Amino acid sequence: MNLVFRKPMEGVERPQMPADVVVVGGGPAGMACALRLSQLIDAHNAAHPESQLSKENIYVLEKAREVGQHCLSGALLDPRSMRELLPGFEKEAPLDAQVTKEAVYFLTEKSKFKLPITPPPLRDHGNYVISLNRFVKWMGSKVEETGITIFTGFAGSELLYDGDRVTGVRTDDKGVDKEGRQKSNFEPGYDLNAKVVILAEGPRGSLTKQLVSKFDLAKDANPQTYGVGIKELWEVPSGRIAAGEVIYTLGWPLTTKEYGGAWIYGGKDNVVSLGFVTGLDYPDPRLDPQRVLQEFKKHPLVAKLLDGGKMIRYGAKSMPYGRLVGDSSGRGRWMDDSRRFRRLLELSAAQRHSPRHQERYACG
Repeated sequence: MNLVFRKPMEGVERPQMPADVVVVGGGPAGMACALRLSQLIDAHNAAHPESQLSKENIYVLEKAREVGQHCLSGALLDPRSMRELLPGFEKEAPLDAQVTKEAVYFLTEKSKFKLPITPPPLRDHGNYVISLNRFVKWMGSKVEETGITIFTGFAGSELLYDGDRVTGVRTDDKGVDKEGRQKSNFEPGYDLNAKVVILAEGPRGSLTKQLVSKFDLAKDANPQTYGVGIKELWEVPSGRIAAGEVIYTLGWPLTTKEYGGAWIYGGKDNVVSLGFVTGLDYPDPRLDPQRVLQEFKKHPLVAKLLDGGKMIRYGAKSMPYGRLVGDSSGRGRWMDDSRRFRRLLELSAAQRHSPRHQERYACG
């Protein structure tokens, strides 16, 4: 099965561009990959002045019009990997607040039960509340400082092969109507012929799906499962939540037949990130993850926090559970939110089979 999000035009002469390395996806994983590659090249050049390597033909492809535009997450940053990648990054990176307070609640429709201890996977002391959009923009600037080129506005359309060997990436055609016909402003996509192609597309990337299908990479593996996180940013009155305060919830408004959980992160300037992740294996076709978030906001714990505030931004992102980099692999761990919510959803899934859990729901 050929999984191409929009099939490139046939019989079109395409510009050819040689490349050493092409990283598809300008999110945190793709940018970290480019930065580390640059560091390895610098180390090689310092040790071997007689055989210098160039960064001139290393490219990062990002489909958004600007770096960071498509990046959406909670988000909390576990700084360990960044300290290895860029020691002292805290001095210049856009960090909102360091986590100083945390709690986990089990919710019923009208009540809440605070867990006496915070489960280890949900402990965030020492992590940072960040805007992933701003953080990835900053990472993009660090990548460009190394001499690596970032192409924005270019999506990978399909992989190029020589037999069973990946030889490059074809970018999407511009100026094509909904029927797949050329418009007056048609521009063919580029063929980037690369020695190495790295996929960092995020969950359900179109090139990743092609690669998995062609080489049967999912053979003998558990089926990939997903959740969807609906997020809102709010400005709330001063004193409602401290910068660096983190809250997770389980339970309501989901029933015992679904699993999921919520987050509330206190950022700087009285900005709150909140959202709800719903596992997408729910059996009821009427369940709407967006409505789940709106019901969650009616809970006394959340309604009190948001009263008198205003929503300033919103969005949604799929989350996979279960070389491909970051969420493309289905095991993204660079930004800690994916790992954390896998644990949160696992706790929720375990709870839904508990008789005491069902009793609490009955009590409201």
